Amino acid sequence: MPDQYDYIIIGAGSAGCALAERLSADASDTILVVESGPADTSMFIHMPRGIGVLSNPGSKVIWEYQVSPGGNVPRERWFRGRTLGGSSSVNGMIYMRGAPLDYDGWRDMGCTGWGWDDIGPKFVELEDHDQGADEWRGSGGPLRVTTHPSGEPLYEAILDAAAEMGIARVRDVNGVTAVREGGMGYQPTTRSDGRRFSAAKAFLDMARRRPNLRIMTGANALRIIFEGKRAAGVLVRDGKGSRVIHARREIILSAGAFETPKLLQLSGIGPASILAPLDIDIIVDAPDVGRNLREHRHADLRLEVRGGSQNKDFTGARIFWSLLRYMAGRRGPLSHAAHEVGGFAKSLPHLDHADLQFGLMTISAGDTGTGNAISLDPCQGVTFLAYFTRPESQGEVRIESADPDAPLYIDANHLSAEIDRQRFVSAFRWLRKLAAQPALAPWVVREIHPAALVETDDDILAHAMAMSGPCFHSAGTARMGIDPLAVVDPRLRVRGVTGLRVADTSIMPTLVSGNTNGPAMVIGLRAADFILADNAVMSQAAAA
Repeated sequence: MPDQYDYIIIGAGSAGCALAERLSADASDTILVVESGPADTSMFIHMPRGIGVLSNPGSKVIWEYQVSPGGNVPRERWFRGRTLGGSSSVNGMIYMRGAPLDYDGWRDMGCTGWGWDDIGPKFVELEDHDQGADEWRGSGGPLRVTTHPSGEPLYEAILDAAAEMGIARVRDVNGVTAVREGGMGYQPTTRSDGRRFSAAKAFLDMARRRPNLRIMTGANALRIIFEGKRAAGVLVRDGKGSRVIHARREIILSAGAFETPKLLQLSGIGPASILAPLDIDIIVDAPDVGRNLREHRHADLRLEVRGGSQNKDFTGARIFWSLLRYMAGRRGPLSHAAHEVGGFAKSLPHLDHADLQFGLMTISAGDTGTGNAISLDPCQGVTFLAYFTRPESQGEVRIESADPDAPLYIDANHLSAEIDRQRFVSAFRWLRKLAAQPALAPWVVREIHPAALVETDDDILAHAMAMSGPCFHSAGTARMGIDPLAVVDPRLRVRGVTGLRVADTSIMPTLVSGNTNGPAMVIGLRAADFILADNAVMSQAAAA
């Protein structure tokens, strides 16, 4: 294997896959992708509801973390993808893009090139949407987007109930009007023909045959090697041991909102107050590396219903029937994404922009009382969930040892901002109001949880962590900006050094109003734009 490449990409997740495909299109450049996990060959990756197996403790295709969610409550087990495709290979396959005002907000912070006029077209370029093309929707792009089929009576009742609350039924819940004014519809997902369509499927399948692209799996990037202030190589460990692989042009970190700040800190870029006591040589004292952690936290309402639940399909002998249906024709409950119906709503009528996202899960499950274990409710149950789309609470990621195998300290610090607490209450009350609409009266038997535990606003906040969960939309830990504390500049270059960029959700200054998988791929595409444009300028200068 060569010990030198033009570009080294750390992480084959949503952004890394998109970036690798774009950079390797130029046959004159050599690209190495370093992925910690195995190849995406497990049948459970490609089976949409295989996530129940993939996310089990000890799974080889996930990173596992113990996270302090916020407040005086026990730590939670979080996971992220650790395979080709990253989290796009183990997530719920929900395809949301965020709101135009998210990206315009970044632009207004000084992040030139990140407004909706720049980012909206990248989504159009990305998508191969089953609803076809329009101004802000793509057809023919690398990523298949499939809308959940319509017509199931329970789903129709939910959409009717939303309409009774004044929320329009829409064909495309990612439409800019639906995202702004509110709208509910059938969920767009990253699936195709009953199979998961990950970033690896979208980008690496077309690129991996190129001779200038090499993909290393089962290889851990331990730290960046610097020559002065230039990122010159990566210390990599795989089954053959550890060695340095050099980069002629650039190294790009696409390892995600936890692993990217970890690698920066291990490499000497981070808060000196953290690195110095660990005897890590400080390359750049960058206090904000690992800070500004943002995450959505969903409020849950579990309901017993008279039909439409899939609880029975995943218990007892029925699970074998579900598996047979899937294997025979990629049909049935194992072909579903996490949500069948979803959309946006306003927590308060006077708001000028929707601020809640809703999703339906046709299963319901509760804590068994054995730590992180959960079990399906024995009745026919579904889960309504909603979350505040623009949280202001900020957490932290930091190393506590110079040993790359040591666990991270992660504090999500959920609901620490007053607006987050207010909107959590609003989200839960919105769910109860939806469940009480006349259209759902023939369907809802009772509220399973939290039921009588929660009535007042104080009750909701007192039980907030127990009746909620993280959305796995972590972002912000290598924040982009033009201020002195920003970790990367608007072209994603790490401040204080050369030859090093970041391209994943960690660069987000604020969290987008929705799921982060689609935006992560667009970040990868945008990084490729910047790298290729910078190279063109350098080539022109050299030729002059």
